[in-house]
Amino acid sequence: MEEQNRNLLLAFGLSLMVLVVWMWMFPPPEPVQQEATDVAELPLATGGEAQTMAEAEQIEVEEELPRVAIQTSRVSGTINLRGGRIDELVLLDYRETTEPGAPNVQLLNPEGSQNAFYAQHGWRPGREMSWDDVPGATTPWELVEGSTLGVGQPITLAWTNDIGLRFTKRFVIDDNFMFTVTQGVENLGDTTARMAPFGMIARHGMPDDLENFFISHEGFIKVADGRLSEDSYRNVRDFRVHERENTNANVVEVNEDGWLAIADKYWMAGIVPMPGQQFSAVQRYIPARDVYQARADLPTLVVGPGERDQVETMVFAGAKEWSVLRAYERDIGIERFIDAIDWGWFFFLTKPIFATLYFIEGIIGNMGWSIITLTLLIKAILLPLAWKSYVSMAKMKELQPEMLAIKERAGDDKQKLQQEMMKLYKEKKVNPAAGCLPILLQIPIFFSLYKVIFVTIDLRHAPWFGVFNDLSAPDPTSIMNLFGLLPWAAPHPDSLLSLIFIGILPICLGVSMWLQMKLNPTPTEPIQQAVMTWMPWIFMFMLGWFASGLVLYWIANNVITFAQQYSIMAMNGSRPDLLGNIGVKKKKKT
Repeated sequence: MEEQNRNLLLAFGLSLMVLVVWMWMFPPPEPVQQEATDVAELPLATGGEAQTMAEAEQIEVEEELPRVAIQTSRVSGTINLRGGRIDELVLLDYRETTEPGAPNVQLLNPEGSQNAFYAQHGWRPGREMSWDDVPGATTPWELVEGSTLGVGQPITLAWTNDIGLRFTKRFVIDDNFMFTVTQGVENLGDTTARMAPFGMIARHGMPDDLENFFISHEGFIKVADGRLSEDSYRNVRDFRVHERENTNANVVEVNEDGWLAIADKYWMAGIVPMPGQQFSAVQRYIPARDVYQARADLPTLVVGPGERDQVETMVFAGAKEWSVLRAYERDIGIERFIDAIDWGWFFFLTKPIFATLYFIEGIIGNMGWSIITLTLLIKAILLPLAWKSYVSMAKMKELQPEMLAIKERAGDDKQKLQQEMMKLYKEKKVNPAAGCLPILLQIPIFFSLYKVIFVTIDLRHAPWFGVFNDLSAPDPTSIMNLFGLLPWAAPHPDSLLSLIFIGILPICLGVSMWLQMKLNPTPTEPIQQAVMTWMPWIFMFMLGWFASGLVLYWIANNVITFAQQYSIMAMNGSRPDLLGNIGVKKKKKT
């Protein structure tokens, strides 16, 4: 049994090492503060025309104008007639915390408020036109159609300049989180007008609730011609420095399919050109105003006297719900829109794991029991490997007397010992490393499920039962509140007390891991014995501040693994002596 204990220790040790390295050796970088500098002009290339674009947003305070209400079953907010911006949006299905009466999540905020975040559309003037000839960030628009923007209730804004150009913005919203904005221009003058439309998401400063945790991307997302790229706020700030050193640093390619956004862990606001529409993607930072922008520049329109033209773009502003993103990707053809969720390196596992979990939850209606059901399903899929592993362990137990005899014959001759052992394994058709495989396979599954629980909004505030009302948060119970029986909160996960006064789930994890390891006799080697003794309790305290849904998965996995190993080994004539390994088995009377 020494070989099988060594394999078990190796697998658990590798798991522990990966966890420790992953969670502690690579902490997220601290945000770097950058001093404000002057705004440089930004060269652009769109539709074959290179133009210099001065900063379109004006800093001076303008007279407040009436707002147009937005109201659907899922969102509420307003459109600012000053600039025609979508700059106030509340998500009605989501609250800031799980406390009763907690405020709804507000995604978009107008300029001048804390965490200003909004969507804006406009035009860049072409030849023989100036910025005064096109609507800008402070243009006073007039409401000419509709009164409230809702599903099936569009609104239209209009503004006419001094040279006979009439601009319109028509807003349509669906029953989820997608706006369609149609920018139109009619030439009532006597000269040809050339101008290029754009759509933009702007955020003033980094969000206050930025987690700055590398497992979840927060910042810029771009999909262009099938290629996904993600940039942090810091990367975009640093690019500004590179831009000053290299005048070609901001040259962008023209794309035909894609989108770009500024995203939080659970929420996102993005500009989505129509599929097949050419656009140039620009991600930039304006130091003088501490503003981040994600902008889609569309090709130049040429509108002669008496002519009119228009262009459509979409704006997504809402929760990164898997089902909603998938529907937009399939029904509208928005390329890789599902990748707005940060699936990570193990995307080939995280995507099917979440899809399966989502399907199970749709049947059961409870995410906690769905995680347990998913664990049963994963263990069923891995059962052939587990069977082979535990059968091999049973055979190793049968070979124990012969292995001890070989050790006695070999003495201190390690080479002879190794040769004799390999010969024995070959004759008996036993693979000593087979016991590691099921445990090693759990490592990528564990990380993938952790990723799913951490980044998908479907797990946010997902209840299980009783005090377990958020499976994406750490265990809310503690010895200090008698495991949820007393009406006060457990120590905060970031505090030292949380490492000591752990909850009921981490304790169940430690006990289940300890029982699983006790299926094998305690090794005789002191180092192995110490590791077998302390590893379950190290994991218990280390995982105490992990998401409770992940700890629940690991407990279920340990219990099922215990049952599988005990049953399979017993069926192969090598029933584990659990009570004897624990040390409570009664001695037979003589």
